[in-house]
Amino acid sequence: MRSPGRPEPSRTVQRDFWRRIASGVTTVEAAQAVGVSWPVGVRWFRHAGGMPPISLDEPTGRYLSFSEREEIALLRAQGCGVREIARRIGRDPETISREPRRNAATRGGKSEYRALVAQWKAQQTGKRPKTAKLMDNDRLREYVRERLAGSVRRPDGTTVVGPHTPTWKGLNKPRRQDRRWSLAWSPQQISQRLKLDFPDDESTRISHEAIYQSLFIEGRATLKRELVACLRTGRALRVPRERAHNKPQGHVTADVVLSQRPAEAADRAVPGHWEGDLIIGTGRSAIGTLVERSSRSTLLVHLPRLEGWGEKPTVKNGPSLGGYGAVAMNAALTVSMAKLPGQLRKTLAWDRGKELSAHAQFTFETGTKVFFADPRSPWQRPTNENTNGLLRQYFPKGTDLSRWSFEDLEAVALAVNNRPRKVLGWRTPAEVFAEQLRSLQQPGVATTG
Repeated sequence: MRSPGRPEPSRTVQRDFWRRIASGVTTVEAAQAVGVSWPVGVRWFRHAGGMPPISLDEPTGRYLSFSEREEIALLRAQGCGVREIARRIGRDPETISREPRRNAATRGGKSEYRALVAQWKAQQTGKRPKTAKLMDNDRLREYVRERLAGSVRRPDGTTVVGPHTPTWKGLNKPRRQDRRWSLAWSPQQISQRLKLDFPDDESTRISHEAIYQSLFIEGRATLKRELVACLRTGRALRVPRERAHNKPQGHVTADVVLSQRPAEAADRAVPGHWEGDLIIGTGRSAIGTLVERSSRSTLLVHLPRLEGWGEKPTVKNGPSLGGYGAVAMNAALTVSMAKLPGQLRKTLAWDRGKELSAHAQFTFETGTKVFFADPRSPWQRPTNENTNGLLRQYFPKGTDLSRWSFEDLEAVALAVNNRPRKVLGWRTPAEVFAEQLRSLQQPGVATTG
């Protein structure tokens, strides 16, 4: 057996590392927690394509564990015999006798039992390498490759070249640039289509997970890594599910989730309850949108870029100069909401964006209580989502939204608020909102500026 140099950490350590990855922590945090350097953790993650290459289930106990091998090494150093060691760790004497003969370190021609080397040798000899199906079956491999990266063709069969694309650099996700046109079938589509195209050939059966592993795991040598660019997402690494869900949302506490919003906001009978969000453009430009639930009246919040944008280098964890950092967002929202009477700014429902992380200060200054919708639940703010769709007529995706002035946004809001709505009996949001204002000005109804 070749010399391992410094043997890699035990399977126990690797299993603990992948459990932490599955829980949603970063690669660096997982590596530090299990006691390996972060470059080692990053290498494990990249070589495995972002998914655990070993089972996360605990071993059954049939084989010696790393802790047991450490105990054997310590007891042998103390001069304990085979039967004494077997009695102390609860193993058969023959197992203890066989262990040093099989897994002792032999560097320099001298046999010396070390737990780390013994564990590494046991792991190496315990491997049962299996040739990947795509490596053995040329016909199947070509079928998969063609459906992933095959050329797009016209109805007459001629090839469509598509855009000229840069060389694939192994980045984790495609940027805002042209991608090569290909058939781009998903692994699941390929796996299921094989059953229809070759119903009588069992040798062409392959699971979609096997195709994914051939794409993402280094060393499989069955499909080129460049083919991941043909997948719909184009990611060079798979993303563990919990990591995708584990986004920092420390600003959302139990008292500001949407379920705590007053019940009167749900039936839209009482005015003063708002829904809000951002519409995003290129270059980190954005416009804030506020919609009143009962009248559907819309306010557009101007979010100009701050001084220094495009001139100063980006500072990690520094102030956001794009215009919708927490401080800038609070200031702009406060200006927009402060123009309304107090009875018409009771609550504001927002998504989980960090731009409103300083919501406590906003509530203190305006008296408007902020509530946050559940993650990935846009239907909890239906009025705002519908309005954002209408606004995309004026502010399409992929355009620079910072070029529009406050007066421009005011004009668009006026146009949207004067469109008749079926849900309002073909009245306009401006007419309904004006009725609400008049009702607040009746004698006996207090108003606040």
